Amino acid sequence: MGNGDTRVRGLAARAGGWSAQHRWAAVGIWVLFVVLAMGLGSAAGRVDVDQSDGLPGETYTAAKIIEDAGIDEPASETVLIQAKDGSLKATDAEFRAAVTAVMDAVDATGKVTDVTSPYDTDTVSKDGRSALVQFDMRGDSDTAGERVEPVLNAVEDVQKDHESLRIEEIGGASMMKTFNDAFGDDFQKAEYSAVPVALGILLIAFGALVAALLPVLLAITAIMATMGLMGLVSHVMPMSETANSVMLLVGLAVGVDYCLFYLRREREEREAGRDAQTALRVAAATSGRAIIVSGVTVCVAMAGMLFTGLAEFEAMGLASLMVVAVAMVGSVTVLPALLSLLGGRVEKGRIPFLRRRRRNGGNGESRFWTAVLKGVLARPVISVVVAAGALLAIAAPAVGMKTQNLTLDQEFGDSLPIVQTYNRVNDAFPGGSEPAEVVVKADDINAPEVQGALAEFKERAVASGASRGPVEIKLHDSQNIAFVYVPLVGGSDLDKAGENLDKLRDDVRPATLGKVDGVEAPITGQVAGSKDFNDQLAGAVVPVFAFVVVFAFALMLLSFRSLTIAITSIVLNLLSVGAAYGILVGVFQHGWGASLVGAEGVGAIITWLPLFLFVILFGLSMDYHVFVVSRIREARMRGRSTNEAIKHGVVTTAGVVTSAAVIMVAVFAIFGTLSMQSMKQMGVGLAAAVLIDATIIRGVLLPAVMALLGERNWYLPKWLHRLPDLTHDESPEAVARPVARDDEGERLGV
Repeated sequence: MGNGDTRVRGLAARAGGWSAQHRWAAVGIWVLFVVLAMGLGSAAGRVDVDQSDGLPGETYTAAKIIEDAGIDEPASETVLIQAKDGSLKATDAEFRAAVTAVMDAVDATGKVTDVTSPYDTDTVSKDGRSALVQFDMRGDSDTAGERVEPVLNAVEDVQKDHESLRIEEIGGASMMKTFNDAFGDDFQKAEYSAVPVALGILLIAFGALVAALLPVLLAITAIMATMGLMGLVSHVMPMSETANSVMLLVGLAVGVDYCLFYLRREREEREAGRDAQTALRVAAATSGRAIIVSGVTVCVAMAGMLFTGLAEFEAMGLASLMVVAVAMVGSVTVLPALLSLLGGRVEKGRIPFLRRRRRNGGNGESRFWTAVLKGVLARPVISVVVAAGALLAIAAPAVGMKTQNLTLDQEFGDSLPIVQTYNRVNDAFPGGSEPAEVVVKADDINAPEVQGALAEFKERAVASGASRGPVEIKLHDSQNIAFVYVPLVGGSDLDKAGENLDKLRDDVRPATLGKVDGVEAPITGQVAGSKDFNDQLAGAVVPVFAFVVVFAFALMLLSFRSLTIAITSIVLNLLSVGAAYGILVGVFQHGWGASLVGAEGVGAIITWLPLFLFVILFGLSMDYHVFVVSRIREARMRGRSTNEAIKHGVVTTAGVVTSAAVIMVAVFAIFGTLSMQSMKQMGVGLAAAVLIDATIIRGVLLPAVMALLGERNWYLPKWLHRLPDLTHDESPEAVARPVARDDEGERLGV
């Protein structure tokens, strides 16, 4: 029987074999799928997460009351008028003239409504040197940033006429415009630059343009198809812009990785002397199967985000799950067809100065990792102690992790003038820039007992020390709703402001509004939103962690039929995630080496990041783990000793794992260059974790632990032998050699 006639089993092998035999049909089906997904998605449109659905706790309750009442809260703006040298006070004629000028100027634009004087609303600071002119933007609050420029210009003109005063505007609309102007292109640039970076690294890895373009082409088409599917699915589960960005990141990472794994194995088999057909079959049976196991594991990990109860997380999880599934299917179907069509032409477009690196004996082994493995396998105990000790030391700071929604000054530092205005407002009026908002709903908002409770709440909020005032009440008589705005003492210090929020919720509200039957009074606002979000995530951590870990364990057990492999897989992944957490806390919470990544120690990690990182990293790290362990298992099946199999598996996969890791690190690092601290944290955390995973975990700890365990690596209790056999497909070499068996004579299925 010729080497091209070798039969292999398994879904990946059958899919690859069919695609190679029906090349044009496979390519045509893939193109049709991408086009149909995009067309149907575009026709259906995308439904985004509703603001009220994306919020937890009392924040959600308040948003729902407002939405059900049909109240459109306008974007509120504030103009700070402040004496520069402290010589002027709000009672002075010049100061009063400036206040009047500001009110007249903003009103004259025709873009605002409800302009209020600080002398009427008592928004004059205690020292008498600062005052706030407040007003609302006309029209939809979501698009107020597009209409605020004339108002900002009017305020700037008043500033020119009053040099002794500081006259600055801040609010929802002005912040929206400032952020869009300063950072609107940030994400787009990052997303656009990720593709050229990945292509450049693939050119270096393959040395040929066609081979480098294939992974990028697969990733891009997978992303395009998923964007269309997101539109369709959003009518059942709403999506979001954040989910779209995460989908692009994950799609590019796994799409390139899967194709890279497949293509490198096919080239390796051809270099070993096999004909094109056999090389493709071996790649399908081995790397194709590893892609399916890895893809399913990543999908399971992403599905963990569906248990958070947060609409934004659910959207990110579902979008990521879909792009991984699409990339996985593309890798084991259309890729074999393209490789079969191209044949030797996959080497076209060779870069003259990037000659193919010579491999040891033509077997694809890396010289560098061969040297590293020699030391690791010679002293496995020392290797485990040193590597694990180093990672535990790196992870140690994570014990003191503090999470919160970042305030404006934490998110952007002093990079924007509006941040300085934000700080000045908070210094003069603690909590005034982001007050707590009590949404009071009653059967009759004007009933004496309700009005009395509102007045008492206002008085007690200040008397309790939670606020220094002024507490403002806005009535919506027709809807029987009142908004009570309470500036919290602590301002941008969310810990202190959070303590005062608790006073309002636990003490002031029950003693006042809580005593009136039929009254609802949820408290929302930035501080409340941060607290409610934290509480919701804290409750979701255990179920999400349990779901991801248990299902990943089960998949590893079924895929490798080894209890030992399943346990070590989970432990090593958790160690990798822990190290990433430690780096995040050290850099961004404590500021250790923050300047090296252009960041600042902001004293906290953005609330959503730890759980997000866990899910993403646990999924992505399985790419490398499954690929490396599959190769080790395959070598063991061929009759090699455990140590020989470990060495062969690690050094032959080192090149592709390194290339894949460099691409991931480079793409994630791009997001670490963005101006927002939350994006820096995400980029640095992901890049650091992938780097650690591809080097210390896969290159040192995994082989050292497996060397120590020896034949116990393949241990499966007899009572588990009835589990479904989802083990590795056999390659031709495996068939030609004696089948490896364990100590009890059981066949070692790979």
